[in-house]
Formats: sequence, structure tokens, C-alpha cells
Amino acid sequence: MNDLSVKHLISINDLETNDLNTIFKTAESFKEIINRPIKKVPTLRDITIANLFFENSTRTKLSFELAEKRLSADVINFSASSSSVKKGETLIDTTNNILSMKVDLVVMRHPHPGAANHIVNNTNTSVINAGDGTHEHPTQAILDCFSIREKFGELKGLKVAIIGDIKHSRVALSNIYALKKLGAEVMVCGPTTLIPKYIHHLGVKVEHNLTNALKWCDVANMLRIQLERQEIQYFPSIREYTRQYGLNMQIISELSKEITILHPGPINRGVEITSEVADSSRSLILDQVENGVAVRMAIIYLLAGRLNRA
Repeated sequence: MNDLSVKHLISINDLETNDLNTIFKTAESFKEIINRPIKKVPTLRDITIANLFFENSTRTKLSFELAEKRLSADVINFSASSSSVKKGETLIDTTNNILSMKVDLVVMRHPHPGAANHIVNNTNTSVINAGDGTHEHPTQAILDCFSIREKFGELKGLKVAIIGDIKHSRVALSNIYALKKLGAEVMVCGPTTLIPKYIHHLGVKVEHNLTNALKWCDVANMLRIQLERQEIQYFPSIREYTRQYGLNMQIISELSKEITILHPGPINRGVEITSEVADSSRSLILDQVENGVAVRMAIIYLLAGRLNRA
């Protein structure tokens, strides 16, 4: 079995390019398996995985749980809203109590940046970051790159525009890191107030005009406005944002080339993207959802393999 160079998946920056290619290759095998009549394999039947979600999630939580069950792992689901966290228990105490039940691997989502790394530094377990605040969401970036790779064959030389709320998006940051490692050119596009000041240091292009970004790119990854993470209002109104940055079929039809559309979800239909575009043949949105299970199976399988040999 191929190895990853890491024991944890906290940040895309921790991975080598070979790690990403290993995950892609493994995910291809698992995608074939989950499209068979019998979708389950006994690979991890001796492994117990805890999903610790301190923040609401639908797609990511279900995707991880399904990936784990497809691998025959034992699964524990934890929700902060119905736990002792509400009584004042610390993150480390909560995690250690769960680990005392002989859990082998932790998948964690948390509203605070750096929370997953905090667990790594203070416990003896393997951790997968399922999103930590506005910091990173590495598995989403990997499945996005896998979906693009599946369509185009490779990412090297492709032009990918990430459009929307870059400032508050963990998906954007992880995608930038992953795309750059794989040789893609990256542009971010959005209102000036939603583009971080540090973004130029990441080696990406910056554009504030949607049409210009779409003319430049081969792939457009549309992000929603993260209203739940905005302490102040960064633009006059949702209507104004949609008028300037909402993607509709009229804009696409006026381009001189065909572009591919991604969206990590959840979609705010009629805001950053219309239903006509989201549901069109140009969209890979449902492919991303399907690929999320295969990619997460691959990551869990590869990290669990290191545990078995530890």
C-alpha cells in the first residue's frame, strides 16, 4: 500500500504533491467500488473513528460518515449541541474522554481556526480536519481538485478562478494551496472588501470584475457569502452582490469559450449562482458530492493504514 508522508490531515500545506497524487489514485479505486451493487469493503473493520463536529454540517458530516461505513469502520458521532461542552468542558477534555473509549482516528470540525492542530499537539491520535473556522477545509480542496482532474486529466496549466467570499472561506484557502501544488494557475475574484490583504503573498491573481475572471479561467469555483462569519456588512446588499458577482446563464453564454463550474455547497441559489447554471451540464457540483465520499474513503484508508503499522 502507498503511504502518505503525514499522520494527520490538518492543512494542505502539510502534504507533498505525491501525497495528493496517492490520494487521487486511491480515490479512483474507491469510486469504482462505491458504484458497484455491493458498496462496502471490510478494510477498516477493526478501526473506530469519532466524528467530532462542534459546528453544524450536513454534506461534510454525512460524506465522512458514509465513507467510514463504506470502509466497515465503527463510527461514533459527536455533536457539541448535545454534549458536555455546553456545561463548560474543554476541547481537550472532551477529546480525551472520547479517545479513552479506544478510538483510533478523529475527524473534527470546529468554528475556531487552529482547533484541529490544538488536538494534534495535546493528544495522541490521528486527526482529520473537516474545517476549522476560516482557516482550512483540506478534504474539500482535495475533492475539488479530484473532480477537476477527472474532467481535464490533469491540473497543470489549468486556470482556476475562485469567486466570492474569499476572506471568510476556508475552502478558498485550501483550494489555493492544493491547486498551486498541482501546477494550476489561480485567480480570486470578489469585492475588494472580501479579498484578504495577504492574498498576493499566495501567488494568485486578483480580479474584481466577474466577466474578466470568467474570460480568463477554464474552471470557476463559486463560493457562497459566509454571512455567519461576517461581523460587519462587507457590501451594500445581497441584491447588489448578486448584480455584480452572481453567475447566470446569460453571462456564460456571452463567453467565447466553455467553462466548468464548481461549488462546494451549500448553494444560495439566485445569489452567487442561478439554478439554471448549477443544474447545467457545465456544472460538476453533483460530481463533487459523489467524489467527496471516494476521496474521504481514500484519506481515511491511507491514514488508518499508518495506524495499523505503528
